[in-house]
Amino acid sequence: MFRVTMKEDLNDQDYYLEVEAPHVTKHWKPGQFVIIMTHEKGERVPLSVATINGGRVGMFIKKLGKTSVELYREFRVGSSLYAVSGPLGKPLKLEDYGTVVLASDAVCGHAEQLGLAQELAKLGNKVISIQTFKTEKEVYPEKYLTTKYADEHYITTLDGTAGYKGHYIDLLRELVARREVKAVFAGGALASLKKLAEATAGLDAKVYALVRTIMVDGTGMCGSCRVRYNGVIAYACRDGPWFDARLVDWDDVLRRDARFKKIEKIALEKYLAR
Repeated sequence: MFRVTMKEDLNDQDYYLEVEAPHVTKHWKPGQFVIIMTHEKGERVPLSVATINGGRVGMFIKKLGKTSVELYREFRVGSSLYAVSGPLGKPLKLEDYGTVVLASDAVCGHAEQLGLAQELAKLGNKVISIQTFKTEKEVYPEKYLTTKYADEHYITTLDGTAGYKGHYIDLLRELVARREVKAVFAGGALASLKKLAEATAGLDAKVYALVRTIMVDGTGMCGSCRVRYNGVIAYACRDGPWFDARLVDWDDVLRRDARFKKIEKIALEKYLAR
């Protein structure tokens, strides 16, 4: 069993959860993820790793479906999860690129930025971080932003109530127009990553995207996270979850990601009606 050691609100929808999982923290590297289960017959939920503190792993979670809401409502500090599997996925092969931009607009992307910023800085990169939220009220507490790890840090809000008004793609366009950027790592909403791939089509830089799709076993056995990548079939859990953004068939990713929306909605409604 994996004891919850910390739980804290990030905003009205997102929260931070830290659990004891020394088998993960001992081997985890940036780019890898975990799968949690709240109980023996529970849903398997893939999550990005935000923090590693000794033998404890911290995750950012959105109250989106039945399991994430149940986890928020019913698990407190001292409670135990049934399983924390990992680390899973391929670690990113990071190097000294020069100037690197990290960009995100949702929980998984914000979580990945923390580990990536620290590791890229160690390798000598100039790290520029852009984190997008809908409005000022959704901006995370500063200790959960990449502010202290990045050479430059930008908040953007879609309504302009904090920081730059617009999405990270808008600010990225401005940055690459006036300075040389050699690599971009972006995570969050899949639809935004499709737009990122289109926006950077002619950019002379590596552009990597976090493909966080539906996963079950996390080892490539179930096929749920199948991705059409560079003309062949890949699996986000086994071959990713980070891919060259411009080689991903995003229309297929978006279509497959929508497969269980109706069932997920019904499961959440049944849980809330109990």
